[in-house]
Amino acid sequence: MGKNTVTTLVSKLITAEETYPVRHPVLRKGRPIATCILAGDELSDTFHVGGFLEDKLVAVASFYNANHADHKFTEAAQLRGMAVLDEYHGHGFGKQLLLSGEELLKKKEKTTVWMNARVSAVGFYANLGYHKVGPIFEIPLVGEHYVMFKKI
Repeated sequence: MGKNTVTTLVSKLITAEETYPVRHPVLRKGRPIATCILAGDELSDTFHVGGFLEDKLVAVASFYNANHADHKFTEAAQLRGMAVLDEYHGHGFGKQLLLSGEELLKKKEKTTVWMNARVSAVGFYANLGYHKVGPIFEIPLVGEHYVMFKKI
């Protein structure tokens, strides 16, 4: 599959544990697999979306019923653990997965999605209508981030 090839990703709800094989190499490389477990993964109002090419899981995103401590968004959900396996970058799979998650959030009557976006991902999120709010900040062992949000 060449770069920029348009292929449809099939999005399905998955368990938190099913996200780890994608979260780990993309977001926690070189660290223990246990670092892939995020607070709130197990909550009943959290959901996890997997992006599949045939039967292969290549992208994941998790959505939590959570507001931001400093930026009080209305009917908000937090995106965490968004990851696409490196060899599948450039095919639009991250975009397809995130838009699928946004549609599920609308059905749950959420009106805002927010996240702590890695500096390296700000352009990706901005291209999908997300906006930075507040200053850059550091998450220990992970790197510099911005809070970003979008009304959906």
